[in-house]
Amino acid sequence: MDFIASARDVRFSYSDSDRYAVDGASLFIEEGSYVALLGANGSGKSTMAKLLDVIEVQDEGEIKVFGIDTKDDARFWDIRCNVGCVFQNPDNQIVGTTVEEDVAFGPENIGVKNPELAERVYKALRYVGLYDRKESQTAYLSGGQKQKLAIAGVLAMKPKLLILDEATAMLDPVSRDEFLSLAERLVREKKISILTITHDMTEASRTDKVLIMDKGKITMEGDPREILNDVPKMLEAGLDSPIYSKLLWELKNVTGVDYPVDSARSITSSLRYLSTRFTGVRINMPKEKHPQKETLISIRDLSYRYEDKGPYAIKDINLDIKKGELLALVGRSGCGKTTLITHLNGIIRSEGKGKIEYRFGNETYTTSSKRDIKKIRQKVGLVFQYPEYQLFEDTVYKDVAYGPKKMGLKGDELDKAVREAVKIVGLDESVLEQSPFELSGGQQRRVAMAGVIAMKPEVLVLDEPAAGLDPKGRREMFKTINDLKESGTTIVLVTHYMDEAYEHADRICTMKDGMIMEVSEPCRMFEDKEELRRMEIRSPYLRRFLEILSIRLGLDPVSRKNLLKAQSVRQAALMIGGADA
Repeated sequence: MDFIASARDVRFSYSDSDRYAVDGASLFIEEGSYVALLGANGSGKSTMAKLLDVIEVQDEGEIKVFGIDTKDDARFWDIRCNVGCVFQNPDNQIVGTTVEEDVAFGPENIGVKNPELAERVYKALRYVGLYDRKESQTAYLSGGQKQKLAIAGVLAMKPKLLILDEATAMLDPVSRDEFLSLAERLVREKKISILTITHDMTEASRTDKVLIMDKGKITMEGDPREILNDVPKMLEAGLDSPIYSKLLWELKNVTGVDYPVDSARSITSSLRYLSTRFTGVRINMPKEKHPQKETLISIRDLSYRYEDKGPYAIKDINLDIKKGELLALVGRSGCGKTTLITHLNGIIRSEGKGKIEYRFGNETYTTSSKRDIKKIRQKVGLVFQYPEYQLFEDTVYKDVAYGPKKMGLKGDELDKAVREAVKIVGLDESVLEQSPFELSGGQQRRVAMAGVIAMKPEVLVLDEPAAGLDPKGRREMFKTINDLKESGTTIVLVTHYMDEAYEHADRICTMKDGMIMEVSEPCRMFEDKEELRRMEIRSPYLRRFLEILSIRLGLDPVSRKNLLKAQSVRQAALMIGGADA
């Protein structure tokens, strides 16, 4: 059997660390295969990717790529020229001032000349949907567009081995599906081998083989259908399982009835079991009261563009944000979500007729008034797409304390605000004297959020706060967000994960081409499939599965409608299991 890459008993530690990031790991990637490497944050996945591309060199053990030993200094360039890496943060890979310059950078550096160079660049840009932006400046791209650009830059190198380190984390669902189809086509048609590091279980389920990494070791490997559907083991590893296996697991917990192990091997087998066990049930949905909430922020006729005479990033935005709600903003990369939220605390201020009005208590403020901006920024906290970029002090305590100090807090009052904020985001006080730059990515995000929460904002605006976190980290992050909402904080959440918007939001606002397309409750947002296509968004995985399941169960129209109101796997299991009982 030919291995395009192999690692045997590999150990590696960073110079400033007293522990191994990779600790005795072995893995084998077959030529022309599509492999997923899964694991909790800090398990060693990204380090393993760097070792395979000779960005780092192992302390112990053997790694061979294309049959070449990575410790062979005379031949490491032969590896580098044929391995393409796309990392989680695209800003770290963008070097060109324009889109086409950036994609050309890699192939130019390995000696590719025109006209082949231009052909590679434009073909890669068409692959990722950025051809129309080829002359745009990279600085003006959205986070998702930057990720597509990083992917295009690697594809233009025509690698034999493609390593994707959370490469789809910042992509919208449509772009993610397009990229995954592209990856599968590269394996099938070009015989490119792919190692994808991901926290998306649906993405992992589409691969040939799954590897689970924990504390620097490979602890499980095999068929995705067998490994991913073992819900208890996946939860123990801090990971997740596909919707259909989680539903069967929750039904077991609800009803006390066990099910055959092979019932969760695929959607088809799960549906077969469920239709045998629950056919003809009647599902009742308890009536819920939706009290009217007062408007806290009112946006009227808001438009903005980054370049004079350039395209509008947002156009004619009219939106009311209700007090105490969780409003999710969704839409394709570049649709204007981040531009809109950066208006909410006056980082960007529209110079046109647009207006944002805030009603805090008995007072009304507006971003068009310079006097009001300071008060608005105290009341509206913004956590950016990469919140770790908000960290700058030498200890966590100083970083979290920075904002409250600027507001005039000091002494015991300041200390209390810092410690309360750290507790709210789920961090132990032991981190307070540590450098924020020594923490894991998930911990850094919590510190950045704590720095905003310490200022006690009435509105918390979060731009992809869980991107790049492992499933356990995402669950903990959303527990924090929901706890804040329960305490009265209004939440505005930008996300590309439809299932998270579907489960947690009170309302979803869909954007396209800088404009608002629809604002509605989650269970109503995804009813019209033609409208979803027009808005260029995808239904949540849960809803798609429940739609198929309702047909297989032979539900009457009322029961079907009720089941489709379930916004979580647990809720769906309670509805189905309760109906059967």
